[in-house]
Amino acid sequence: MKNGKRPDPEAIHPIPGYEKEIYVKPTVKNPNITVGEFTYIADSDFESHVTHHYAWLGDRLIIGKFCQIAAGAEFIMNGANHQMNAATTFPFYTLEGWDMDPPALSDLPLKGDTVIGNDVWIGQNAVILPGVHIGDGAIVGANSVVGSDVDAYTIVAGNPARTLRKRFDDELTGLLLKFRWWDRSIDEINALIPILTCGDTEIIKAELKRRSVEPI
Repeated sequence: MKNGKRPDPEAIHPIPGYEKEIYVKPTVKNPNITVGEFTYIADSDFESHVTHHYAWLGDRLIIGKFCQIAAGAEFIMNGANHQMNAATTFPFYTLEGWDMDPPALSDLPLKGDTVIGNDVWIGQNAVILPGVHIGDGAIVGANSVVGSDVDAYTIVAGNPARTLRKRFDDELTGLLLKFRWWDRSIDEINALIPILTCGDTEIIKAELKRRSVEPI
C-alpha cells in the first residue's frame, strides 16, 4: 500500500492537506442520492452540484463506484422541469401569493432517475440533465450538456453532447463489463492496477480473459 496506508472509502479527503477533492459517498445526506465507493469530485461539497432535487418528486441520483467528477459539473434533477401541457409554463405554485396547487406528477415532464455507471469521467462544467443514464467507463467532455443516454465506454462531448467515439472495440468493452473490476476488493484492485492502467489493449484483453477463469 502506498505510504503504508490502505485506501479508505469512508475518508472524506483522500489527498492529505487538500480539501478541494473529496470522496463523495461519506458526505451524502440526501436519501435520494446514492454514490458508490471511491467516487470523487474536485470540490469540497458534492450536494451543491445537484440542483432542483425536491423530495416530493421522488427522483433519485445514482452514481457508481470510482467515478471522477471534475469541478463545476452539475446534475440537474427533475424539479427543474416545468409543466408544458398547459397554456403557460410559469410555476405559480412555487411562488408566494399565487393561488395554485402543485400540478399532478402526470402533468410534469418527469424523466425518471439519473443513473451514472462505474468508472465514469465527467469533465469540468459538464451538465447532466434529468433522467440520463450514463454507462460504465464512459467519458463526458468538459462543458458538455448531456440530455440523452450514453453507452458504456463511449466518449461524448458538446452541447448537446454527441458521441465522438467508442473507447475500445466491442470485445474489450464486453470483457470489461463482464469483469467489473470496480466490484473487487481493495487488495484485488491494487494488484490489477498494472493491467487497468496499461495502454496496450491487446495485453488488457489477454489478462482479462485469463483472470476471468483464474482467481487473482
